[in-house]
Amino acid sequence: MLCEIIPTHAVAAWLLIHIDRILDWAGLGRDRTIEEIVYVLLIVIVALAIGWVCRRVVLWFSQRLVKWRNTPFTQDMLRFHVLTRCSHIIPPLVIMGLIPFAFDSQSVVLHGAKIGLEIYTVITFAMAFIVVNTFLWTRFNERENTKNLPLKGILDVCNGFVWMIAVIIIGSILLEKSPVALLTGLGAFATVLMLIFKDSILGFVAGIQLSQNDMLRVGDWIVVPSTIANGIVTDVSLTAVKVQNWDNTIVTLPPYTLVSTSFQNWRGMTEAGWRLISKTILIDTDSVSPADEELKAAAAKLPGMAEYIKKIESTGQCYDPGVAVVNGSIETNLGLLRAYMCYYLIHHPQIATDQQILVNIKSPEANGMALQIYCYTTTAWTAYEAVMSEIFEHVAVVAPKLGLRLFNAPAGTDIASLSQKPEK
Repeated sequence: MLCEIIPTHAVAAWLLIHIDRILDWAGLGRDRTIEEIVYVLLIVIVALAIGWVCRRVVLWFSQRLVKWRNTPFTQDMLRFHVLTRCSHIIPPLVIMGLIPFAFDSQSVVLHGAKIGLEIYTVITFAMAFIVVNTFLWTRFNERENTKNLPLKGILDVCNGFVWMIAVIIIGSILLEKSPVALLTGLGAFATVLMLIFKDSILGFVAGIQLSQNDMLRVGDWIVVPSTIANGIVTDVSLTAVKVQNWDNTIVTLPPYTLVSTSFQNWRGMTEAGWRLISKTILIDTDSVSPADEELKAAAAKLPGMAEYIKKIESTGQCYDPGVAVVNGSIETNLGLLRAYMCYYLIHHPQIATDQQILVNIKSPEANGMALQIYCYTTTAWTAYEAVMSEIFEHVAVVAPKLGLRLFNAPAGTDIASLSQKPEK
C-alpha cells in the first residue's frame, strides 16, 4: 500500500496523511491506484497554484520596483515581462520535487512522469533563456547600437543555440543517454545538418560581414540591381533582409545575396544632407553660334550676366578652381548659357554652394550637344524632384533667348506639314 511508504519530504507526508483521511471519510478505502491519482492531482494543483502565486508576486514586485526606481532598465523589464515569464519554471520544479512520493520507486508511471516533467522543465528553462536574451539584445539595440548595425542575426543565432542545446538534452532524456554521447553520434549527421541549416549558416556569416564592414544598417536606403529591391531596410535577421520599396511593397532578400552581389547604399547621401543632380539636356548643334554684340546685349539682360560680361571683356577669361563658381564663356551663345546657369545655380536657395557646381558640355551625340547640370540639393524626395524640374524648366525658357534650340525628335505633325508643302 502507498501509505506504507515512508516519505522523507514533509509536504509529501502531510499530503499522504490527509489523502488517506479523505479516502476513509469517503468510504473508498486506501486503494493504491486511487491514492496515486488523488496525490498526483493535488500535486499538480498545488504546483500550478504556487506558480500562479509566484507570478502574481513577481508582477506586483516588478511594478513596485518600476515605481520606486523608475529607471529605463526596470521599465524594459516590465515591458518585456522578463520576471513573469521566467517564473514559469517554478511549477515543473515543484511537481518534480513532490511527485516521486506518490509511487513506488519501480513504478513505470513514475518513470514516464519524470521523463515528461524533465522535458517540460528543459523547455521552460529554454524559454526563460530566450526571454532574457531578447531583453538584453533589445536594450543594447535601442540604447547602444547608435549605428543601427544589423545585429538581430546574432540574437537569432543565440536563440538557435539555446534551442539546439534544449533539443540535445531532451533527446538524451528520451534515449536515457548522456548528452556527450549523443553529441558524438551527431558527427555522422553533420552533412545532413549542414544541408538543413544551410540558409541559417550562410545568413549568420553574411550578417557578421554586413555588421563588421558596416555595409548595411536598419533605415538605410539600398538598391540591389539584380533584384527589385529599391527602398528602406526595415529589418535584418538571420535568414532575411526586409526592404520596403518606394511603392510600399516589401521585398525579402537572403543576407548572403547582399554579400555575394553588389548593391548601392544611399546612406552617405543621407548623412551628407545633399543629393546629386546630374542630368543632361540636348541642344541642337545647328543653333550654336558665335556671340556677337547683339547676343551679348540680350544676355546682359539676364540676372548677373551684365557684370560677368564686363569682367570677362576687361580681364579676359579666368578659370577659378572653386567648387561653386561661374564656368561659362562669352565666345558663344552656348557659353553664355553655361555662365548664366552657373550664376542661377549659385544663387538658388536650394542648391548647396559648398558642393561642386558644374554646367558643362559632354560628348556630342547624334541628336545634339549634351548640356549637363551637375549640382547638389536637398535629400527630400519631393523637394529634390521639384528643384530638378525647376532647373530644367528654366533652361528650356532661357535657351531660346540666347538663340539656342533644344532638340526635339520630329513629331507626326512635323512630317505631315513637310509633306504638304508645295514643290517649287
